[in-house]
Amino acid sequence: MAANRPRVKVPKTAKKGDVFQIKTLVTHAMETGLRKGKDGNPIPRDIVNTFTCAFNGKTVFTMKLEPAISANPYIAFYQQATESGDYTFTWTDDAGDSVSKTASIQVS
Repeated sequence: MAANRPRVKVPKTAKKGDVFQIKTLVTHAMETGLRKGKDGNPIPRDIVNTFTCAFNGKTVFTMKLEPAISANPYIAFYQQATESGDYTFTWTDDAGDSVSKTASIQVS
């Protein structure tokens, strides 16, 4: 999964107490395991099964993804600005491979 490019959108600044949206997208084929290849054999399942977001080292959002999620999963959620810091986003797939991306926010 290392070749997959994660993208995140976090505001660079916010006022304390503001609620803002975080948007994420990771490139991944999300093979369900239900399709068959050209040889007629099933293509093994390989999906991003876990997404986690941590703020300053503390998990603030996590979700389990299932095979019905489309390729290149897009995830958006809201957070409230409490303090300045770093968000770390991590996607993990069925093979145990993971990719992470970090974004910072300055709260005034």
